Amino acid sequence: MKWLRRWKTRLLVIFAVIGPGFITANVDNDAGGIITYSTAGAQFGYALLWTVVPMTIALIVVQEMSARMGAVTGKGLSDLIREEFGLRTTFFMMLALVATNFGNVVAEFAGVASSMELFGISKYISVPIAAALVWFLVVKGNYKMVEKVFLAASFFYLAYIVAGFLSRPDLSQAAIRTVAPPHPREFKEQAYLYMVIGMIGATIAPWMQFYLQASVVEKGVTPKEYAGTRIDVFVGSIFTDVVAWFIIVACAATLYVHGHHEIHDATDAAQALRPLSGDYAYVLFAAGFANASLFAASILPLSTAYSVCEGMGFESGVDKKFSEAPVFYWLYTALIACGAGVILWPNFPLLKVTVLSQVLNGVLLPFVLIFMLILVNKKELMGEHVNSRLFNWIAWATTLTMIGLTAAWLWMSTRSS
Repeated sequence: MKWLRRWKTRLLVIFAVIGPGFITANVDNDAGGIITYSTAGAQFGYALLWTVVPMTIALIVVQEMSARMGAVTGKGLSDLIREEFGLRTTFFMMLALVATNFGNVVAEFAGVASSMELFGISKYISVPIAAALVWFLVVKGNYKMVEKVFLAASFFYLAYIVAGFLSRPDLSQAAIRTVAPPHPREFKEQAYLYMVIGMIGATIAPWMQFYLQASVVEKGVTPKEYAGTRIDVFVGSIFTDVVAWFIIVACAATLYVHGHHEIHDATDAAQALRPLSGDYAYVLFAAGFANASLFAASILPLSTAYSVCEGMGFESGVDKKFSEAPVFYWLYTALIACGAGVILWPNFPLLKVTVLSQVLNGVLLPFVLIFMLILVNKKELMGEHVNSRLFNWIAWATTLTMIGLTAAWLWMSTRSS
């Protein structure tokens, strides 16, 4: 049948171009993101679903800008910041990025530990093995092999969509709360505002822009081939936020409805789902969390190593040997070793560090976006590929919104302390 052949051809085209954009967007649903979305659903029910649509639009625009800069300039974001704004500015930006990303790396290994404990495996076994696996994958692999492994991990997020349906949510109510605007009085609640910032930070994290642009450059995408990469970015951004929507819905339909408003990590959410939604939802949620944590534990240190080495002028790249890019690989190794090591400390406050890392993402994001907007609108740098007026409006609106939310949260925190 003709229509079937047409759909088959379209699917093959999509799968052929899927790569950096899809991977970057999906790894954002990491341990920190899943805990943040689970907490949002458990504490506020369907009330925060309205954030998903504007966050998806903003994510598409920001990711597309990053990928386009990589294809047009052939340089990473931190490399461009150093060239256009100087080494001192780049140094302080990298310092803030490393501090924020280290918190994220710790959260990923904490996710590995807690998810494996659900299957009866001690963190003293799972965390060292996970650290060794992600180190070996990048240090001993090449870009094509690493990309294939990351793509396979991305599709495992379908488990959360299935778990969402198994939780038997009120889909009509969830749909209404997705499109209904929030009431202004809700923003007067400090916990609500804190969670909104955390959700945006979990969806549009600063590290994503650095990693995506570096991946596009390393893959060798040119302006002529960019149309496929744009599809990749769009598909990845929509898919990842559909997954986020289902995580919130699953926890809202079970934990929130039955009064389980306080969770300490995503494994609490998985365990609470078991008596409410059954073993299948429990296993899917727990396995999805383990996959997400291991996936992000590979990419976040890699993104940080890319960013710092590009910004400081050191050689970087998965296709290079250890001897050709020693700073890149040593930094990657140090982040994995330290991130995994911290988790083996007794009584580590996982939830506080994890949600705080997402909030720090939200606080750092406006500064990264401002640099990106200045760069992407430079005609001498981007030529005819500068931002459209619509993209500028959306990107600046995202930036100003984050500045406003962060300022409001800091003001409320100061008043309550």
